[in-house]
Amino acid sequence: MGEIQALQIKYQNALNFLAGKDLVALPGALSDPGLDALSDAAFTDTTNDLSGFASFGSTTISQQANMSFSAMNAAAQSATDPLTDEMQRTINVPFYGPLEFGKKSQQLSVAFDTCSADLWIPVGCSDCVNPQYNVAASPTYRNTGNVFNINYEGFSYAEGTLAYDTIGMGGLKVNSQYFGAVTDASSNFNANPISGSLGLSFSSIATSGKPTFFENLIMQGKVEAPFFSVHLTRGKARGSKITLGGWDMSKAVGPLTWVSVISKTYWTVHFDGAVVDGNYVSGNVDAAIDTGTSYIYVSQTLAYSIYANILGAGPAANYSSGFFSFPCDSNPTISFSLGGHDFGLSIQDFKLGQDGYGSTNCIGGIVGLDDPFMEGIVIIGNEFMKSWYSVFDYSHGARVGFAPSINNAQ
Repeated sequence: MGEIQALQIKYQNALNFLAGKDLVALPGALSDPGLDALSDAAFTDTTNDLSGFASFGSTTISQQANMSFSAMNAAAQSATDPLTDEMQRTINVPFYGPLEFGKKSQQLSVAFDTCSADLWIPVGCSDCVNPQYNVAASPTYRNTGNVFNINYEGFSYAEGTLAYDTIGMGGLKVNSQYFGAVTDASSNFNANPISGSLGLSFSSIATSGKPTFFENLIMQGKVEAPFFSVHLTRGKARGSKITLGGWDMSKAVGPLTWVSVISKTYWTVHFDGAVVDGNYVSGNVDAAIDTGTSYIYVSQTLAYSIYANILGAGPAANYSSGFFSFPCDSNPTISFSLGGHDFGLSIQDFKLGQDGYGSTNCIGGIVGLDDPFMEGIVIIGNEFMKSWYSVFDYSHGARVGFAPSINNAQ
């Protein structure tokens, strides 16, 4: 499926969600103040070199430095999953990795997506060409018979019923995890080399109305800390990873900066604006930090304002509407202000390649969309996260942390 189609499905209700409409109530346990102490303790664990990951603004760090996680389940841990980037594409296939299903831990590849909240996988789907879950091999599988449906104006859909079973990743398991057992899907879902999707946003936007896999890990005391972290490689199919309940310090080369989440729907922070070659471009919209998206998407109006500050830039000659190009021999500097903090965008990720064979112009990685939902949101995808090791934390009212990635030192 093309990336823009996928965005239209995922964000079709964005304006309502961000306005607090049509939301599912989050479990109260996810707002427990005890999560703050667990997160602070994780970032001050004296058995690791965490000097670069100081928890800014916290008043409880010194109090929690020697905490032994006594409030957690004794079996609490973290788990890391390798992620794959499908390099031979012309447009997005999300980073994906293995997830285990059922009593016998059947492995299937799923996209890890921080801006959707549902887990779904094909089960007895006659139209699906990718590997499916063999429910007959799992005595713990149960189907509720309730309808599960993801649909965008009829041209993309995944339909089935809501089921539950044991789901696991790297030793972490949730019993009776709800997921969509998809029995019918449009052909564009078959274009991806993955079987399904694992949503990692807040369950307030879940089609299923059920907690996400990671939320259940937190509430069941299965993870040491209430956050997960993501490292994305640059220019490599292998080497990316997601860690549930922990982090990999070897993938960061600087301090962690926290940005408050302003809407517990997507991982949403405030997009103050951008600085382009020294010129400030106001944003004042919400920004979703999205591991399921390749590029950075803004409204058409904001895109024109950004590219107006890059000498020689304009609409791309050989790409669809919304794509812009600029002289390949230029290296504009671009940074985003998120929640009052500035984060640079690497030219290696922003400069996507030539605007056609032999062109002296290159395509820029900030894309303008004219869909109505884009007037209130910026979608910040993997192009940004390749420069910033990212931590998604349920504690302290919910926050996202960014540390300079090791990619920047290579």
